[in-house]
Amino acid sequence: MDLTSFNQIVIHSAALENNFKLIQKTVGMSVPVMAMVKADAYGHGSVKTAEAFARAGCSRFGVAELREAVLLRKAGLAGKIYVTIGFAPENAGYFFEYDLIPVIYSVESAKALSAAAVSLNRQIAVHVKVDTGMGRLGFLPADVPAFFELIDALPGLTLAGIMSHFPTSDIPESRTTLKGIELFNGVCSTLKNRGGGSCHIANSAAVLNFPDAYHDMVRAGIALYGYHPAGKTSAGELREGCLQQAMSFTSKVLQVKKVPAGTGVSYGHTYVTPGETNLAVIPVGYEDGLSRSLSNKAEVLIGGKRAMIRGRICMNMCMADITGIEGVQAGDDAVFLGRQGTETISADDIAEKMDSISYEVLCMFGHNNNRNYQVG
Repeated sequence: MDLTSFNQIVIHSAALENNFKLIQKTVGMSVPVMAMVKADAYGHGSVKTAEAFARAGCSRFGVAELREAVLLRKAGLAGKIYVTIGFAPENAGYFFEYDLIPVIYSVESAKALSAAAVSLNRQIAVHVKVDTGMGRLGFLPADVPAFFELIDALPGLTLAGIMSHFPTSDIPESRTTLKGIELFNGVCSTLKNRGGGSCHIANSAAVLNFPDAYHDMVRAGIALYGYHPAGKTSAGELREGCLQQAMSFTSKVLQVKKVPAGTGVSYGHTYVTPGETNLAVIPVGYEDGLSRSLSNKAEVLIGGKRAMIRGRICMNMCMADITGIEGVQAGDDAVFLGRQGTETISADDIAEKMDSISYEVLCMFGHNNNRNYQVG
C-alpha cells in the first residue's frame, strides 16, 4: 500500500545543476566550488542534492556534522567531503574509514586525529578554521601560527588548508568584510610561506560581491538553491545568468465553504470575516513548516491567484480566503512555495512576513514534508 501525504515538496534537480554551473562560471573554472549540503542540503535532501551537483561537475562538498558526511559516503558520493563544525574525539576514526576531511579548531581535535592516525598507521590532511570576524568557531589570527606548529609536531597530521567565514558579505563594500579579507590574507600568506595549502573563505555572498575573496576555493550555499543571500531586495541574477529556485511546496484544498459575516476563523478568532466569505481549508500547518507567526500574514496560490491565510495557523491545517477566486473546489492544488499560473511565492516572500531569511523557510518546509525529485 502506497500512502502519500497531501503535502508535497518538489525539488527541481535541473535548477540545482543550473545554479552550480552558474556559480562555477562566475568564479572561473580554475576556482573549485564547494557545494554546502549541510542541514540536509538546506532542506532539499543532502544525498539527491549532492548527486545533482555532482552531475553538474561538483567534486567538493561541505557539511556541518560528521554524521552528514558518513551518510553521503554510504550513499556512494565520491569527491572530497569537508566536516566543518567538529566532531567528538572518540569518533576520529570515521574520518579514515570514510575518507573525510576534518576542519579543526581545537588542540583536542588535533590530538584525537593524530592518535587515530598513529593507531591506523595512516596520514590525514586537516584544514584549520580561523575566526576573522564572525565571532564563532575558529582560532584568532594571532593564535594560528602556534597551532600550525602543533600540527607539525603531531604524527599523522598534514596541514592542508585554512578556512574562515564572513558575517556581512551580503552587503557590497562592507568594511567588516574588507577587514576580514585583510586578516584572512595575512593568515593565508603564513600558510603559503610554509609550503602551501588551500585557502577558502568566500560564501555565496562573497561570490557575488567580493571577487578578491575567491582564493583557492569558494563555498557556495544559499545561491545553489536559487536565492540571493541578501534576500528579497536583491535580484537573483549573477553576471553570468539567473539563479533558479529549486524547491516548490504544494498541498490540496480539503474543503470549500461559504461563511457569513461575523464568523470567527480558527483558534482565538483572531480573524472575523467582515462580510460573506469563501474559505478553503488546507492541510498545512506549523507541523509542516508553515510557522504560526505567519497567521493572518501568509499567502497561498489557488486557481492562479493569491489568497490570504485567515486566522491562526493550526498544527495541521490553515484556512485561506478565496473570496473572488472562481471555481475553487476540494482537490485543487494550493501552492505555498513556487509558481502557479503567472504568480510566484518565493522563500524570500515568506521570510519577509516572518522577519526571517529564506534559509529558514527552506529548511522548515524541506524537513517536514515528503520530497519528490524532478530530474530534467
